[in-house]
Amino acid sequence: MEKEKLTVMDILTLDTKIFGLKDQSKEIFDQQHRAYDQSAILEILDYQNKQKLTNTQLATHFKLSRNTVTKWKKAFL
Repeated sequence: MEKEKLTVMDILTLDTKIFGLKDQSKEIFDQQHRAYDQSAILEILDYQNKQKLTNTQLATHFKLSRNTVTKWKKAFL
């Protein structure tokens, strides 16, 4: 909260801390309307490298599709 500019990852973390876990229908709706900017994508891909995760593990952790992770890797790496 003390940052001058919040990243997408900061907002997702705050959302979970403030509102807690969501029911499945709300989670599905929110996931369909979530957008990531280039810096968030690079942060997610960097997290994958640091944690040595597979695309499937990364997708599960961030609630993404495996195809999205693969597409991001082709576009940004």
